[in-house]
Amino acid sequence: MAVPFDTSVPNVARMYNVLLGGKDNFAADRAAAGKILEIEPGSAVAARQNRDFLRRAVRFLTDEIGIRQFLDIGSGLPTADNVHEVAQSLAPESRIVYVDYDSVVLSHARALLVSSPEGKCAYVDSDLRDTRSIITHAADTLDFAEPIAILLIAIMHFIPDKDDPWDIVRRLTAAVPPGSYLVVSHATLQYFTDAANKDRLNAVYAGTASGGVTPRAFPEIRSLFNELELIDPGVVDISAWRPVVRGAGNHSGRTLFYGGIAKKP
Repeated sequence: MAVPFDTSVPNVARMYNVLLGGKDNFAADRAAAGKILEIEPGSAVAARQNRDFLRRAVRFLTDEIGIRQFLDIGSGLPTADNVHEVAQSLAPESRIVYVDYDSVVLSHARALLVSSPEGKCAYVDSDLRDTRSIITHAADTLDFAEPIAILLIAIMHFIPDKDDPWDIVRRLTAAVPPGSYLVVSHATLQYFTDAANKDRLNAVYAGTASGGVTPRAFPEIRSLFNELELIDPGVVDISAWRPVVRGAGNHSGRTLFYGGIAKKP
């Protein structure tokens, strides 16, 4: 069920839009994003790096692997180079299902994300935790007998340990056939330079519809890909995952997001 539309409550999708320099946001979102930037000034750069990682991942899967089906969960507000735009520019017959639980995201997506005539775009109103609903509705558009790429970009850190993000990933990957792929980017513990910053960051996100944020250590993020075959270079700083310019990865000494792509054998 979609989150009710309330401009007075910060929303993580609209806050992400602020960090990307977008205009689809409200005063509460801008204020919350401003607090995030005070705590971690690198957040805006990390948001852009996440978007770049998504583009490279979709291009790699479409052009080099031959994937023609994408399940983008926690898709967020439309911006430049959305999943279907990248995939269908290379393979017009590609089919994409966008999943989100925010009514604003869904309304924007339905209005702005138009498929190529050869392919298809669909939109599912569901929370990531409700994998059965996602799979059931996505099956109206995607063929679950053929390989599917599951995209979990900057969303798993909004799933607390009590909701078992690892089991969520297992349920999703169990529903797709061999030859499918999983793409994940995830905030790291380096977001927290000290305990005070951790408390401040959690306080900001606690005031949003997401209810909090759980950055994780590298081994925990790496374990989301258990039983899958990681694609070279593995789980790395997202800016270092097959950058367009060789050697263009993050050299600041801090990694705010790890990411990777893996194949279901």
